[in-house]
Amino acid sequence: MTSRSFLAFDIGAESGRAMVGAFDGERLRLTEAHRFPNRPVRVGTRLYWNVLALWDEVHAGLRKAAAQCGPLASVGVDTWGVDFALLDAHDELIGNPRHYRDARTDGMLEEADARVGRQRIFESTGIQFMQINTLYQLLAMVRAGAPALEFARTFLMMPDLLHFWLSGHKACEFTNVTTTQCYDPRAGDWARDLLAALGIPTHFLPPVIQPGTDLGALSPSLVRALGANGLQQTRVVAPATHDTGSAVAGVPASIERYAYISSGTWSLLGAVAHQPMITPQALAFNFTNEGGVGGTFRVLKNIMGMWLVQECRRAWASPTGDLIPYGELFAMAEQAPPLGALVDPDDATLLHPDDMPAAIAEYCRRTGQLAPDGRGAMVRCILESLALKYRYTLNQLQALLGYSVEVVHVVGGGAQNALLCQFTADACGVPVVAGPVEATAIGNLLMQMVALGELASTEDARQVIRRSFPLVTYEPQEAGRWDDAYARFEAMLRQPRSIPI
Repeated sequence: MTSRSFLAFDIGAESGRAMVGAFDGERLRLTEAHRFPNRPVRVGTRLYWNVLALWDEVHAGLRKAAAQCGPLASVGVDTWGVDFALLDAHDELIGNPRHYRDARTDGMLEEADARVGRQRIFESTGIQFMQINTLYQLLAMVRAGAPALEFARTFLMMPDLLHFWLSGHKACEFTNVTTTQCYDPRAGDWARDLLAALGIPTHFLPPVIQPGTDLGALSPSLVRALGANGLQQTRVVAPATHDTGSAVAGVPASIERYAYISSGTWSLLGAVAHQPMITPQALAFNFTNEGGVGGTFRVLKNIMGMWLVQECRRAWASPTGDLIPYGELFAMAEQAPPLGALVDPDDATLLHPDDMPAAIAEYCRRTGQLAPDGRGAMVRCILESLALKYRYTLNQLQALLGYSVEVVHVVGGGAQNALLCQFTADACGVPVVAGPVEATAIGNLLMQMVALGELASTEDARQVIRRSFPLVTYEPQEAGRWDDAYARFEAMLRQPRSIPI
């Protein structure tokens, strides 16, 4: 059978890739056509995304993919969640989109709670409370009297903006919309009453579409401007545009009772459910109900992931800006003493410190521990703390689900980190299946294939994953030592803290 090619743009908080998937009817073969950085820009105290630079990279990715792989059946974009752009009446950008780590949301959790109450927010949205959420970004704009809210005519999440520029179709895709904390999953619409109670306008909110929606042909003017063969018949398909939504669509699960960790800058640990879990226990545990593919929901919790290592690595850069390779850092961590100092990866002081190693050392001092001695010990502290936070969160997830998880699938960049995968198996006491690394791009591509009729269902898509990509299984070891560390970790979490866990 002649293979057919599809293009996925998978854009994360640090970098983006243009990945071509060639499907021959049995297996999917990936080719990286283009890779590019995603660098935020600071202006004074404000932090922005450079969305026009990203758009330029999309152009480059389309050209390279068509040149390297021939005609493309479709293209789709996934990105991180919560961040958005506002367009005016002429469909022009109103300012540059803000970065979710921008400090404007400081204090907005408390402000929203004071105005309408935490319970009402959760009942209306089912979403985990995090100050980066769109709800708090919009509330910050309301409090500041931002004129952009008055002038805006269209609100688009980041991948929706790129899809609009690709196709001319304005809509917000379900999986990313559910990250905003502005959507009511039980009503199947924006949480308009909640937004009105907070003084947030709703006139600019567009229709919500499901993953796998065909948005139309690639814009003819864009095709002409790119001057590349192989794009004339290309469709624009909205996959699960939230990168974790696509990553979960790329989990090669073969049993029902599994959990997943989408491991990257953030770690997202959860399970797939057919209905949102909007219960007092889910609120108490601060879980979220984000949209999935095929009418499902991702019941999960955001945990700070490799961000802590990324920021330590940045702090340890040479005077000329050279960064220590991740492999070297993890090799140093493997040689460091086990289960020493521990931190809560989600502590507020670790969200956006100027100096991550100093912030971790200060956390240890504040909690009565000796700070890690050296870079290897610092990285090991982070990885072991992440594994223990996974166990803590997995215990909560199993209480919500009402059953024990039999296996944890780790997908994304963290699947390459053998040390973290082994620590996760050890800490959680269940096998960990690592891979595929490119689960997000794969899930993006497979939803395009389902949309265009190349595959019949998401279950067919999972079978394609299992046939196409190698997986590595890590069995749990050293249970006693990890149990002792977990008892110490739980006691640390019970100490007074900056934000809910």
